[in-house]
Amino acid sequence: MDKREFLKGSIVVAATMAVSSMAEAVGATGTSVPRVNWSGNYRYHTDKVFEPATVAEVQDAVRGVASVRALGTRHSFNGIADSTVAQISTLGLKDVQLDPAAKTVRVGAGIKYGDLAVQIDKQGWALHNLASLPHISVGGACSTATHGSGLKNGNLATAVQEIEFVAADGNIHILSRSRDDDRFAGAVVGLGSLGVLTHLTLAVQPRFDMTQVVYENLPFAELEHHLADVMNAAYSVSLFTDWQNGLAKQVWLKRRVDQGGTAAPAPMFHGATLAKEKLHPVGHGTNPGACTDQGNIVGPWYERLPHFKMGFTPSSGNELQTEFFVPFDRGYEAIRAVETLRDQITPHLLVTELRAVAADDLWMSMAYKRPSLAIHFTWKPEWDVVLKVVPQIEAKLAPFAARPHWAKVFTLKEAGLEPRYPRFQNFKGLVNEYDPKGKFLNEFMHKEVFA
Repeated sequence: MDKREFLKGSIVVAATMAVSSMAEAVGATGTSVPRVNWSGNYRYHTDKVFEPATVAEVQDAVRGVASVRALGTRHSFNGIADSTVAQISTLGLKDVQLDPAAKTVRVGAGIKYGDLAVQIDKQGWALHNLASLPHISVGGACSTATHGSGLKNGNLATAVQEIEFVAADGNIHILSRSRDDDRFAGAVVGLGSLGVLTHLTLAVQPRFDMTQVVYENLPFAELEHHLADVMNAAYSVSLFTDWQNGLAKQVWLKRRVDQGGTAAPAPMFHGATLAKEKLHPVGHGTNPGACTDQGNIVGPWYERLPHFKMGFTPSSGNELQTEFFVPFDRGYEAIRAVETLRDQITPHLLVTELRAVAADDLWMSMAYKRPSLAIHFTWKPEWDVVLKVVPQIEAKLAPFAARPHWAKVFTLKEAGLEPRYPRFQNFKGLVNEYDPKGKFLNEFMHKEVFA
């Protein structure tokens, strides 16, 4: 089956369907579970969903089926978590064990970052970074190299010190950074294909407070010689654009208080003007109530690093997402290359976000061995059109060996992806070692990695 037809057939026809009205089916344990992803654009192909509350129950579920995929908070926009046979929800695994002496926290794979953050902050600790949405599960985010922003900040998976997973044989396997080195680096961003991730141990640091300020209308021309200056101007930086008028319409600077974050912001920033009101990334006219506080107001790290508050439906809620990572030192060229498609992109776009991500050593991370500029597209829920525009963007970014985010919409297949990941074949070998019969391989993995 052609990938586009496979994905297209999974679209929920009612494009205006809200998260609260998601269709539900009875899971394998008798509990109702949502059968579409978070934004409602993708419907899963099985109604058999196990909901284990313990690792032993995960083991039983794995042993009892011939094929299965793990399912987290359903924030993937493609079929990476899909299965035609069975899924295992990890949301029942959300225990937290803080080790202050080791500066680590061991967590169940299903806990959401927003919930974890509140718990460890109360005990005086923080994570190094958070994604724009705090609603995502730790296991799912790390398995797909989901990230935050910061020229010196690695993606969320770079905080992982140890992983525990149930492999195809139903046995528990543990890999750690200190003991397993190369094998560990291959397994952390595992794309759900080595087994069901049950626990992760993350590095923590003393808690910190932050502020957030927003500027408007930064000229792209400023980025030709100052991209690094702009992206290094705060602990975490995001630029938002609609690709029109050669501008980043908004610049979000997230500053740590212990790094001068309470200083009064300058009225101008690289040609951009300090915003006079709270803004939503999509722009004026969109209610910013769900957004984290701006205006240089001091708050805890977990209420500033994300763009959206935990208690609200994040972003627009009804959307599609695409993202590509390019080498940071060619970031300005890549921005200008995409800009040539502005008239094809803008009518179908809610907003594009530009962020920096530090290089890492995780084999299947989009930032593997190269500091990266992440170019993210939040689309209107116009599936047919998006599937026509995305290949055009991929073609424009081909000279930069762009790596697509594993959990978002892209059309590149294995032949186009392998040259962009130096350890691609090693990863395939690692998957075959833990899952020789392909119990965890689904349609997505067969097409994108194991074609």
